[in-house]
Amino acid sequence: MMQVTLDDITSASRIVYSDMQATPQYCWPLLCERLGIELWVKHENHSPVGAFKIRGGLVYFAHLAQSDQVPRGVIGATRGNHGQSVGYAARRYGIPATIVVPHGNSVEKNAAMRALGVKLIEHGDDFQAAREFAQTLAKEQSLHLVPSFHPFLVAGVATYSLELLQAVKDIDVVYVPIGLGSGICGMMAARDALNLKTEVVGVVSAHASAYAQSFEAGRAIESPVTTRLSDGMACRVPEPAALELILEGVDRIVQVTDEEVSAAMRMMFECTHNVCEGAGAAALAAATQEKTRLAGHKVAVIASGGNIDQDVFADVLTSG
Repeated sequence: MMQVTLDDITSASRIVYSDMQATPQYCWPLLCERLGIELWVKHENHSPVGAFKIRGGLVYFAHLAQSDQVPRGVIGATRGNHGQSVGYAARRYGIPATIVVPHGNSVEKNAAMRALGVKLIEHGDDFQAAREFAQTLAKEQSLHLVPSFHPFLVAGVATYSLELLQAVKDIDVVYVPIGLGSGICGMMAARDALNLKTEVVGVVSAHASAYAQSFEAGRAIESPVTTRLSDGMACRVPEPAALELILEGVDRIVQVTDEEVSAAMRMMFECTHNVCEGAGAAALAAATQEKTRLAGHKVAVIASGGNIDQDVFADVLTSG
């Protein structure tokens, strides 16, 4: 089983902080009032690409650039935030990057990737189809395939968890959205490295429930994706290495509907004036769903990203 140590995360921090500062964690009074608990928000929507993924990309590419054979080009698949991370880090090290996205992907995430110099290819109806096509292109064009889950990625994104857990003492429960799993595995790694008892609760879309079903069954289960709002959690096939860690260290997984996510996005904006994409507000949606059981606890939620198309966000704000 993959293990990310405190030394790994500390080493990753030095790489991450060469390009960005630590992100803030705030305890917003209005959110606390709404949920009736002490609630902290870790603002990964404040990173240079508007999402937590950049941390993993920087660490992965730092190691790639130091390897014996630096690739002539890299390729990956994404719904947006991982692709921005790859684009940002690849540009930093002067490596050409190609990214495959599914048809109908976020217009503004696509534009952000192109602005980072990424060659963008649209293929398939969902992330898994784009991922499989990227794997095919990697072989055909002799490109280095950047995975969506890897120990260097986990160590990189674990730096936000280390920041949170060191800044806010005695967190009882933390809610973390699950895409393919690097974020929540990073949280477990940081918690265990610090020898804390914090409950780590995964959050998935009720309309992309592969990880929730797999967690319940104790084995990988593929499940269709129908979410229209939480593209960052639109996973059809669980990542085996991530699932193994999740089965070992996650306390439970909560499913949130698009309606609950939409309400959480409005709440986050009303109470903090932060913009969160669907996956970015999912943790707040889960905490809201479970607020009765959280009474008397210190709780944290991960605002994993804020990259949402303006027309979609406008619809969310007016739909409530």
